[in-house]
Amino acid sequence: MARILFIGAGAVGSYIGGWLSHTGHDVTLVEHWAEQVEKISKDGVELTGPHETIIAHPRMVHLHSAESLAREEPFDIGFIAVKAYDTKWAATFIDPLVSLDGFIVSAQNCWPDPIVASVVGAERSVGLVMSGISVQLFQAGTVNRPGTTRKRDTGYVVFRAGNHDGSDSPRLQTIIDMLDPIDAGLTTNNLWGERWAKMCQNCMSNPVAGITGMGSAELAGDPRCRQLNIHLAKEAAGIGLALGLDVVKFAAHEATFWTSVEQPEKYAEVDGMIAQLSQGPNRFPSMGQDVAKERQSEIRYMNGHVQSVARENSIKVPVTDAIVEAMQKIDDGSFKPDRANVDWVLEKAGIPAPDVL
Repeated sequence: MARILFIGAGAVGSYIGGWLSHTGHDVTLVEHWAEQVEKISKDGVELTGPHETIIAHPRMVHLHSAESLAREEPFDIGFIAVKAYDTKWAATFIDPLVSLDGFIVSAQNCWPDPIVASVVGAERSVGLVMSGISVQLFQAGTVNRPGTTRKRDTGYVVFRAGNHDGSDSPRLQTIIDMLDPIDAGLTTNNLWGERWAKMCQNCMSNPVAGITGMGSAELAGDPRCRQLNIHLAKEAAGIGLALGLDVVKFAAHEATFWTSVEQPEKYAEVDGMIAQLSQGPNRFPSMGQDVAKERQSEIRYMNGHVQSVARENSIKVPVTDAIVEAMQKIDDGSFKPDRANVDWVLEKAGIPAPDVL
């Protein structure tokens, strides 16, 4: 059993950390949200989802008192589970607390791995891509994973662990084995293609939830919202391919399929696929949760990263430009979450209604 440290005990950190504690690992979670620290310290963390309800009891440490960890035995593994904009300081914090023989895992969205490597070294860094899993935390001490079945039951792989240099190593399988009780996983020599595919998936759904305040099922039932999803995926996939990345399949289709969705038959196929999600659980992606909690969003590190790379390569991404602007207006308070923001984005980007395509 490993001695594991998490910096960040939000939805992802407390869900994974809670599971690892439940399965016998020595887990410490560091978090700045006082209510979360106090609740889990007193009553444990409740994990609900497509599995038995679990009450786990990892050790909780408030960030302000975490200096005491430096006087303890080093940890075997460190997990960074904070928002993308907090990556650099979190990596700086966790690096000296993990054994020189250990490693540090980025369990985050966006493109955090180069930032982690700049602090702890690429040789100590592992990227963990978490695909097709959603966890929600709206009340201290309670994390919910929507749905009724684990992804492995449908043949889907959730956890993908990779080294920055594309090499294989025992530590990758160690991570996947540790996470196996939660859901299916694999090791990969294509971290960057996996990471960009997850970026595409996030880019097409997270900001749309953020600008509307709507859940995934509600968004899937609206043709104009689906259209925004599709065009965001198209642009993000195109940038990944332009970079020469081996972008793996996301949202049931290859990246090259998404870049050609303006063909009527392909548009109809993905539009119908997304529409079916209106019958499923009404999940709230992380950016939607951040807006509901009045927290800063990750837009600059998600769609904003796609935008920055596009500009560096002189590629136009009008829908991405518009969604970044709209989400920044949500962040600064000049826009409020509303379905009408979808029309604003598409009109600004010059995208006609679906029946005009």
